[in-house]
Amino acid sequence: MLYPYKFQPILAERVWGGHELSRFGKQLPAAKPIGESWEISDRPEAQSTIINGPQRGQTLHELIQSAGWQTIVGSALPAGTRFPLLVKLLDARERLSLQVHPPAAIAPALGGEPKTEMWYILDAAPGAHLIAGLKRGGTRAAFETALAGNQLEPLIHRFPVQTGEAMFIPSGRIHAIDAGLVIVEIQQNSDTTYRVYDWGRPREIHVPQSLASIDFTDFEPRPQSFPIRCEHFLVEKQELTAPRSDRCTGRSFHILTPIAGTLRIQSGAGAETLAVGEFALLPAGLGDYTLTGAATFLKVSLP
Repeated sequence: MLYPYKFQPILAERVWGGHELSRFGKQLPAAKPIGESWEISDRPEAQSTIINGPQRGQTLHELIQSAGWQTIVGSALPAGTRFPLLVKLLDARERLSLQVHPPAAIAPALGGEPKTEMWYILDAAPGAHLIAGLKRGGTRAAFETALAGNQLEPLIHRFPVQTGEAMFIPSGRIHAIDAGLVIVEIQQNSDTTYRVYDWGRPREIHVPQSLASIDFTDFEPRPQSFPIRCEHFLVEKQELTAPRSDRCTGRSFHILTPIAGTLRIQSGAGAETLAVGEFALLPAGLGDYTLTGAATFLKVSLP
């Protein structure tokens, strides 16, 4: 019987992480900086495990294999080998590396996977910033010269952001998350990141791959309004003030996560309540469901 599935978070230590995700219900180890909580993941190295309902204990991959692609993912995509999206919470206490994800046209030649993603800023400290794209008028030649001289900052586009804003990061867009941000990240199911610069930290960087991937005509992008739609996902921001009915029609799953308030999901198989920082996957074949509570929430589906 299909159900609104919740999963055990997969916590990842990162040099730039911290302990802010404990504010959003995550049980964190005291001695490690946790930068990522993988909330819905179907990757060989990181399998989300169901923690509720009749399939408790199964992984997401096992669920898709047993119930069928169209039942869980839907008919909007031809059957594949893995759930198409990866959903995370990020906690940046320090600035992340300046990085890029490879476009689909060149990712195979570089030995990577393409990745387009979007960010919703769940919490921003005063003065928090994002980095995305280049300052207007920059060129690849100027970028390479600045990179060689460790003087990239004047060429990249850094701008202030606030809680509640969203940013679209297509593959090829150079970017970094600055310090003081907790972010909901919706992305293609990919884990390929090329670091072009890491602010002096002694970590591996990937200059040739980055230069091959960066869109050097991508100037000064800004936060975007909802809905955010691309070929890989549709993310809507919705308000719930009274009970509402919705339906998974078989075309696509729905992923729901409150960004304010509490959201209760009632389906024929049972009910689940979500607080901020929690996520539920409603399979494509679930059918009718009802939402109650007072909440602002993100709804993710296939476009």
